Amino acid sequence: MLTIAISNQKGGVGKTTTAINLGACLALSGKRTLIIDIDPQANTTSGLGLSTESEHTIYNALIDENADNGHIKPTIVENLHVLSSDINLAAAEIELSNYENAHYRLKGILNKLRHKFDFILIDCPPALGFLTINALVASDSVLIPLQTEYFALEGLGKLMNTINMIRDSYNPSLEIEGLLFTMYDKRTSLSNQVVEEIKKNFTSHVFETVIPRNIRLSEAPSHGLPISLYDTKSKGADAYIDLAREIISRRKSYFEALKNAPAAVTEQ
Repeated sequence: MLTIAISNQKGGVGKTTTAINLGACLALSGKRTLIIDIDPQANTTSGLGLSTESEHTIYNALIDENADNGHIKPTIVENLHVLSSDINLAAAEIELSNYENAHYRLKGILNKLRHKFDFILIDCPPALGFLTINALVASDSVLIPLQTEYFALEGLGKLMNTINMIRDSYNPSLEIEGLLFTMYDKRTSLSNQVVEEIKKNFTSHVFETVIPRNIRLSEAPSHGLPISLYDTKSKGADAYIDLAREIISRRKSYFEALKNAPAAVTEQ
């Protein structure tokens, strides 16, 4: 199992869009995929056509450390499941802060799921608080969506500092899965300047795939569908298919190593 946190403390950069559509494309490629919606806004949950009013959400799982099949919900996409969110999750920052080993609560849940999924994607809230820290502690890597605008550079620096802090204190093996340019418009000089600047400073971490600005991507969540089902011929659908293929290709050796590892290791 590979766990990827999708994180950026800036809102509106494409975190939820990426969680939904990357998750769907991984699932459609045959990978058993779980999306964990750890954002109290619950946009990933509603964007996949699921109710945000449920007794079985990530909030309940964090409180009782029991993420069994009663909490995990199937979606319209084969191989894709969701551990949903609701507004109650906003209280978790306060309620769980005094728990022993509070930063490891989500990791404890995921340890019970390792044998059930190939990929787990965590849609983080647009803040570097308790929930995001739990996601980073529980993850193997971080995928960082970056809208191609000036302030992307400022936000990236702050997030990198947080990732380094998590490595130093809780999760030394945390990797950068990649920087993903979103809402890219090749016609604007600013978009191109931001892309070039980030590539210059983070060459080895930038995905080849770029997500274009695409109206169909914006429309899909209101129909409770990923873009790969809402409009299979759109540029947005093509881009997320390419991203899923790129990640699977990059991680080929990772999954080959898991296949050859003893069962006791793969189910930890």
